[in-house]
Amino acid sequence: MINNNNSSNNFDVIVIGSGISGGWAAKEFTEKGFKTLVLERGRDVKHIQDYPTTNMAPYEFEHNLEVPYAIRKENPIVSRCYAFKEDAMHFFVKDKEQPYIQDKPFDWIRGYQTGGKSLLWARQTQRWSDFDFEGPARDGFAVDWPIRYKDIAPWYSYVEKFAGISGNKDNVPQLPDGEFLPAYPLNTVEDYFKGFLENNYANRTVVSARCAHLSKPQPIHIEQGRAQCMNRTLCQRGCPFGGYFSSNSSTLPWAAKTGNLTLVNNAIAESIIIDEDTGLAKGVRVIDSKTKDAIEYFANVVFVNGSAVNSVALLLNSKSKVYENGIGNENDLVGKYFAFHNYSARISAQYEGELDFSTDGRNPAGGGYIPRFRNLYKQETDFLRGYAAGFSAGRYSYADTDSIGIDLKESLDNPKLGIWSVGSHMMGETIPKKESYIKLDSSEADEWGMPQIRISVDYDDNDVKMKADYLDQFEEMFEKAGFININRNDATQAPGLDIHEMGGARMGLDPKTSVLNAYNQVHTCKNVFVTDGACMTSTSTQNPSLTYMALTARAVDHAVNELKKGNI
Repeated sequence: MINNNNSSNNFDVIVIGSGISGGWAAKEFTEKGFKTLVLERGRDVKHIQDYPTTNMAPYEFEHNLEVPYAIRKENPIVSRCYAFKEDAMHFFVKDKEQPYIQDKPFDWIRGYQTGGKSLLWARQTQRWSDFDFEGPARDGFAVDWPIRYKDIAPWYSYVEKFAGISGNKDNVPQLPDGEFLPAYPLNTVEDYFKGFLENNYANRTVVSARCAHLSKPQPIHIEQGRAQCMNRTLCQRGCPFGGYFSSNSSTLPWAAKTGNLTLVNNAIAESIIIDEDTGLAKGVRVIDSKTKDAIEYFANVVFVNGSAVNSVALLLNSKSKVYENGIGNENDLVGKYFAFHNYSARISAQYEGELDFSTDGRNPAGGGYIPRFRNLYKQETDFLRGYAAGFSAGRYSYADTDSIGIDLKESLDNPKLGIWSVGSHMMGETIPKKESYIKLDSSEADEWGMPQIRISVDYDDNDVKMKADYLDQFEEMFEKAGFININRNDATQAPGLDIHEMGGARMGLDPKTSVLNAYNQVHTCKNVFVTDGACMTSTSTQNPSLTYMALTARAVDHAVNELKKGNI
């Protein structure tokens, strides 16, 4: 049954999804006076009041923060995620709640609620540079980005000031500086490794990881109702202080204050409705996730921000007489060139120096970040592109448990401080390929009557070579730096656990080879915009969320100008 109440179902703008990019679209449109409907397929989660575990002590958890075996057995995909623990698993989609078909193994991690995965993200925020935007054209893969760093730089600044990003001005060409709050300092061993790299290698350094935490709130953050980060590092539970950026603590409440926001939960976007006379979108057909009833909402502009996989599926499912193959899919490219980040290698070691020092407190930034240093100025390896890396060090207590009786008790009562542990993980750029796809199954449907999603993506030879280089280079650097007990870890995880799915509706210059233009508009349907991960032409090595935010703010600005001109 379709329930249409036209008096209340008409808006200026519809935004599909309330996560990081959807929240920004809502903020920008409502601030500019547009009546904006945000459709969220999950339940409502209100800032502070719907964070049930945020202030719980460890002893208050029945299973000591571990996930019970029965739940892990029922959820083999989502339970692989590092944050899927007893304190946060209520913010994750369980495996049975939206099945999908893996033509090749892919761990799809989702968060369906107001704010989406902005409640769960790792909060790492790095700008892209022209090394990234010019990469496909220079290195001959994918298609050329339709923008360059200069086009998005002002929008990076715009969103950084509002969101609150901690970091240093590091003057690293491949990692542009931004509008920063004070950085979280490197500890003594992280700082030692930074100096070692700078003294012994070209283009290699450790910077304090840039993260979306309020190390020193500014007036704009206080106005949002947010407070200084308390360095609890319990972020996956939802932060009652608003110390890190999320849609729930920042953009959505800001949008609500304007009086122009309507948020509808449990609303699954089934398809975009097309006006067959103009070829433009005129609304969105929604399935209520609880009642299974259908309802249609209408607007002049539609922003698609459902996260890459669902956004691609929506475009493909939006078939009409005008777009028989789905919106933007005249070139059969929607769903193609899907990509991810390669996180499948780690390396650890120990360090016997700096024993006059230890650490105190917690670092929400996670330590250091090593910007990409391979193939920057020239092709120097047998693989394309490169990798960035995390780097952190810590010193921990231990107790001798080999003894018995009174000696064991004495040892447990008097733990000793060990030597330093150091570790790194890679963040490798993967090459988008036509054969890596998201598509809709022709026979299997989900419980809401929509086609099930099929995903096929895998590592390739470039990824294998890049991973081997990461392990070799870091083993060499660790050895030269004097680290001991070096342990290489070549993980077997499937793509997806990076939770950085990108592509499927890529931006480009030519409508024949891309889905979106330089302003994230569908080439052939100008009032539909896609500004989440689906829009990405390539993946870079940087965490992508900051770029989604900047692209979204920029796209809204363009959409508003086009509306004023009568072009959409």
